[in-house]
Amino acid sequence: MKKLLLLLAAALTFGSAAAQTKTATSLACCVRPAQASATEVFAMLATEKDFSGGHDAPLPYTYAGDGQMIEFKTSDGQAGHAFEIKSAKPSNKYLFVIHEWWGLNDYIKKEAAMYTQEMPGVNILALDLYDGQVATTPEEAGKLMQGVKTERATAIIKGAQQYAGAKAQFASIGWCFGGGWSLQSALLGGKQTVGCVMYYGMPEKDVAKLKGLNSDVLGLFAEQDKWINPEVVKQFEKDMAAAGKKVTVKEYPADHAFANPSNPKYNKELADDAHQKALAYLKARLKS
Repeated sequence: MKKLLLLLAAALTFGSAAAQTKTATSLACCVRPAQASATEVFAMLATEKDFSGGHDAPLPYTYAGDGQMIEFKTSDGQAGHAFEIKSAKPSNKYLFVIHEWWGLNDYIKKEAAMYTQEMPGVNILALDLYDGQVATTPEEAGKLMQGVKTERATAIIKGAQQYAGAKAQFASIGWCFGGGWSLQSALLGGKQTVGCVMYYGMPEKDVAKLKGLNSDVLGLFAEQDKWINPEVVKQFEKDMAAAGKKVTVKEYPADHAFANPSNPKYNKELADDAHQKALAYLKARLKS
């Protein structure tokens, strides 16, 4: 009997340890580290098959319009890069366009050119947070997105803001990966920030940081998004309210990346509506 009890105790101990190990492994896969930034949390989505599988590779496209790549200094001793289209007349108003997980490809340059035409008097800077790398497959995009270090991306954004100048006014817009960084760009811009548009990007969850915003935010989200879902959006609204900041949220009956023409879940009608809302918002805050 004594031996039987000992065997049972050993089995229970082993089973408990195995369960704890299994739980720990599960947590490691699914729970985001508490110290991770909002953008790093979003980058971890690249490990999820549903996320990467929902992004078809972009069709080949070559941009041949106005604009040029520029280089500027960054605080980490390196150089930052961006695609710039200057206003036809001198201006201290800047719109920072931040790419999605593919990188600064020709589709983003085309998007930048469209805003140039629609917002005369505003300089457009499409930032390169991948330091020259561009993905053509979901696998490559996932690796690049996960490889972005918060410190480096921050240095690039600050470098671009310094390039614009101390008297410049900043607004930002971004999609997916770039949606989260659009909000971070607004935070980094301090009192020079006048507007921020984020398409289905990861919100900042630190209320103390949100208190530093100098502008309101326009958030364009998708109701069927599995990752930046309605619960995440609702929490963002609560956090902004707690920070004493204004956010205008529009949730569309669509899935993540609905505004991306190269995505199978693209919805032109909803994408056009979102674009018009973003454009009206940006025009109101970057008045010439």
